[in-house]
Amino acid sequence: MPYKYGHYFVGFVLLVTVTGFWASYFTMIGNVPLAFHVHAVTATSWLLLLFVQSLAIHRRMNTFHKTLGKASFALFPLLIVGFVMIINVSAARFATLESPFIAVLGPAFGIGMAIAITAYLTLFYLALRNRRNIKLHAGYMLATPMILFESPFSRLMDQAFPWMNVIGSEGPRQVLDTIAISDAMVATFAMALYFLDRKNGAPWLVATFFVLLQAVVMWFAPDMAGLDGLFAAYSQIPPSLTVLLGLIAGGLAGYLGWTRGLSPARAPAKASPA
Repeated sequence: MPYKYGHYFVGFVLLVTVTGFWASYFTMIGNVPLAFHVHAVTATSWLLLLFVQSLAIHRRMNTFHKTLGKASFALFPLLIVGFVMIINVSAARFATLESPFIAVLGPAFGIGMAIAITAYLTLFYLALRNRRNIKLHAGYMLATPMILFESPFSRLMDQAFPWMNVIGSEGPRQVLDTIAISDAMVATFAMALYFLDRKNGAPWLVATFFVLLQAVVMWFAPDMAGLDGLFAAYSQIPPSLTVLLGLIAGGLAGYLGWTRGLSPARAPAKASPA
């Protein structure tokens, strides 16, 4: 089976996620908004799903692997809802000018999460559409943890590896430095996987495109004219509506990916001449 070390990669991302969010989430778990809990549970569940799926297929537990695959249809829309809820919290904080930090970085976080949502929808759709090509299917699924690796690792970089920030911006923009560097690391890793098997390397090109797009757009977001107004306008949309749209988008990605990946119908056999 392809990517025999896939579960180690997902396990590493899980470890980085717990470590990176330890101070900002786990030690304050009783004092954070509901959106953070939804995002934490769904994102962690997604990583655990990928970890167990990868382990199952390499232990020839094909039926169990397929059962978990079916579970992804229910989990994935909730994963997208968690992302949308985080955008909603950032937008609400930006609209009330909760702090100078969020006033500068709120729109960057919002657009960065929107790019991440688009990436997840694309990768899940392509994973299902290409499920009959084992290498492509596995690649697209294993590419999903790459999209938000920057979120926990950028925090870990700030806390434990500040020397890695070679950009060295001042003030709140320093956070965007760590995000850009984390995304660049992911892109480097993804491209290494691509060159190891270019024939089946499309998933890693897609992942590279999205993480580099996220890095560039987020870093320049504070200088983008009109982005503040756009994010403020978004904050006026009822959160229930955006959550519903996120749920629908996640469901559609699964439905369209599955139906467009079906085997073509066989042509009816021609009758033998009398």
